[in-house]
Amino acid sequence: MLALSVFPHARTWRRLMLAMLLAIATASASAREIVDMVGRKVVVPDRITRALSAAPPIAVLQYALARDTMVGLNLGFQPGDLPYIDPRVAALPVIGSAFSAGRMINPETAMSLKPDIILAWQNPTVDRARIEENFAKTGIPVVFIKLDDLRDWPAGLEFVGTLLGREARAKLLADDLRASLAKVDQALGAMPDAERVRVYYAESPDGLATDCHHSFHTEAIELARGYNVYRCEQREHTGMKRVSLEQVIAFDPQVILVQDPAFLPVVRNDARWKNLSAVRNGRIVAIPRSPFNWIDRPPSLMRALGMQWLANQLYPARYPLHLRMEVRRFYKLYLDLDLSDADLARLLDSNTPPASEGNAHVHHHAAAS
Repeated sequence: MLALSVFPHARTWRRLMLAMLLAIATASASAREIVDMVGRKVVVPDRITRALSAAPPIAVLQYALARDTMVGLNLGFQPGDLPYIDPRVAALPVIGSAFSAGRMINPETAMSLKPDIILAWQNPTVDRARIEENFAKTGIPVVFIKLDDLRDWPAGLEFVGTLLGREARAKLLADDLRASLAKVDQALGAMPDAERVRVYYAESPDGLATDCHHSFHTEAIELARGYNVYRCEQREHTGMKRVSLEQVIAFDPQVILVQDPAFLPVVRNDARWKNLSAVRNGRIVAIPRSPFNWIDRPPSLMRALGMQWLANQLYPARYPLHLRMEVRRFYKLYLDLDLSDADLARLLDSNTPPASEGNAHVHHHAAAS
């Protein structure tokens, strides 16, 4: 009697085991093991159609390379950015990032978006173990992309291109980025400090937050051979170190590079700034910022354009640039945008209010997909 009662259960158990083995075999057949850019072995799906960026720089890379795979945003867009952005991407949920500044990604929210993988940013200030721990409960593979500086970006593009099956587009963008770096290097070379234009990077509405010269936030200044007057080593991810106006006056920069547009009326009209060389000579330069900042926050592949723009601002004779032509070419290649004259005016003229509606044309085709 005992054998007869157990036998049906044994058959059920065998069927369950066979089903489990079949599921494992099927999963194995549709997955692959890769080595990410920090040397970790990660099992990912063979075909990846949904990827979640865990940091704003990675989101810009993903937008340029394969925006159709995006499922969420780390940061929202400003109204003036919208004419330059694919409406489908602009409508994605804003879920934060995997870093201490700003809103943090909630693992449950990440799971609800059903990504095949999570793309995480690796640079010297990133706590990789904390990011791994944060996403461990999701079961979603986390792949780290190493982007310490702009010279890492071509390899990063090619790595993500292979991961997402966009090898041809990744090579196109990577080769172009390498060419831009080479062009600046060839034109400006290893310039002695005494010959470099002194630059103060003003980040906050009052102009008194800045970043070290050894920081990914200010790398474009170094690439453009500017001499960042705030000399120090970056110790944390966020940056924006507070300084006093007396320190800035002592620095006496030749150029003030403005990150926050709210600072423009301050530096132009506040008498306390008037004796700086940059202010006396009208060398106050506002950074173009739509749809992604050309220099920083986030520090992205837009710096390939930003460093050329800044090199031309600092050394127009040594680095001549047909800016409007280069901006049109860059936006078409990287962002799949055809810019009108009005679009260019809004991008390049710091006195022009942000667009509430614009003429930039986003194309929804395979070139950016």
